[in-house]
Amino acid sequence: MSSSPSPADPAGPGTSADVDRALMATLARDGRASYTELAERVGLSVSAVHQRVRRLEQRGLITGYHARLDARSLGLGLTAFVSITPIDVAQPDDAPARLAHLTEIEACHSVAGAESYILKVRVASPDGLEVLLQKIRLAANVTTRTTVVLSTFYEDRPPL
Repeated sequence: MSSSPSPADPAGPGTSADVDRALMATLARDGRASYTELAERVGLSVSAVHQRVRRLEQRGLITGYHARLDARSLGLGLTAFVSITPIDVAQPDDAPARLAHLTEIEACHSVAGAESYILKVRVASPDGLEVLLQKIRLAANVTTRTTVVLSTFYEDRPPL
């Protein structure tokens, strides 16, 4: 049984696309990897790796490099998912814009289903969550349904 190449690897196995995927996978796990480390990993020269990474950035496959922060160490030990639904369905669908100023909201996803959006939020405590929910309801004129995260086994996994 043969497998067909994925859209990110149209040329199939054993190609330069494999090298690009290996570079992207390595950088997704360690954005601070040096060009020397990358070159050793994929078996190319440092200058060739530098060119490939630059092309991957130009093509939009690599969109940035980020530091991962430990929310708990920053005093944001409570994570929750907040589903929001407009109170008045005739109102403009502008909840993401109305909520953008709330820094406790880490992510906003438009979803299919009963709710319009699901927000990932991080706060210090249940009291902080209660205050944030009031701010969300007021700012966006929505109802909320909240699920508190008890533990996280993995998060922000790279797609490669």
